[in-house]
Amino acid sequence: MENGRLARREGHDSSSSRPQGSASSIGDDPRGFRATCKDLHHTLREFYNIEVMPKTFIIKFRQRVQGVQLGANFEVDRMKLNNFSPDDCHTKLVLKPSSETAYWKVICEPKEKDLRILTKKIPLGSLFNFQFGIGHDFFRNSTGWKWKVTSAFGLPGVPEVCQKTKVPIFPGLDVNVDWNTQYEFPELQGSSGTGEPSVKANFGRLHVDIERLAVVYTHNS
Repeated sequence: MENGRLARREGHDSSSSRPQGSASSIGDDPRGFRATCKDLHHTLREFYNIEVMPKTFIIKFRQRVQGVQLGANFEVDRMKLNNFSPDDCHTKLVLKPSSETAYWKVICEPKEKDLRILTKKIPLGSLFNFQFGIGHDFFRNSTGWKWKVTSAFGLPGVPEVCQKTKVPIFPGLDVNVDWNTQYEFPELQGSSGTGEPSVKANFGRLHVDIERLAVVYTHNS
């Protein structure tokens, strides 16, 4: 897996579906200090939150044989866990060189009857990565080129960062966590004698969610 992915990829929720930073007046609430504290607590919970339940769970098996790595990925969406059936499991078969410097990989999705040969992400400067390849759809019996430009940072709007953290458990077993962070820095301003609130605060926002949690088992021959 690669570090840094395009935050606004296909299927990803737009930032407009999440609460934006809120501007509030401090010190001018006629309801009193207790009501102000209650509103502040509600605001902080609304605009500063962490979603610890991953959206996708993945189990990966890797077998390395003579410089080649064979893999099988089994993915399940969080929303389908309660009424899980074998049809809900999305399977990918992966073939690539075991070297960290390898520039290609083959991905087969049996259920979708899709086969792709892709390059690894090629750096374009310090902010962007480029990836391309060729794919064949057995359902439509069609072949075509595919390409993708990605970044670890989001597009203009609410700043967003996507990263991947690898946690080694023991030799041959790792846990990979793909997580996103959306943030907006707080702002504080005030005035006197203008008829405007004496102190005005924009509490900003921080939203962290875990996109994928993958357990990876690797066996070396």
